[in-house]
Amino acid sequence: MKKDFEKRWQEMSLAQQMGNIGSEVSRALGLRQKGDKENTDKSFFRALELIDLTIADKRWKNRSSEIFKLREVICDLFFGENIFKTNPESLKNYFLFFALNIN
Repeated sequence: MKKDFEKRWQEMSLAQQMGNIGSEVSRALGLRQKGDKENTDKSFFRALELIDLTIADKRWKNRSSEIFKLREVICDLFFGENIFKTNPESLKNYFLFFALNIN
């Protein structure tokens, strides 16, 4: 089943992949705001899994540094000291661009 999902993921456009990642990140941010640590962590780790699948997609080799940086920023926001001074709303807006360009 996991291989089927990975295959479907590799068939998605970058906008679709990033839109799905954005959904998980947004979900994690909302759950964190509600104080639901367990489900925040689940959504966060799901977002990381999707980011890793996107990094593994050879089609986006030329965008890999951006995707790696995104991973670093999200990890820092949720479990670091937010050294990048990431604002959750600006992160949502970053992903919104991809969601609006899904076709």
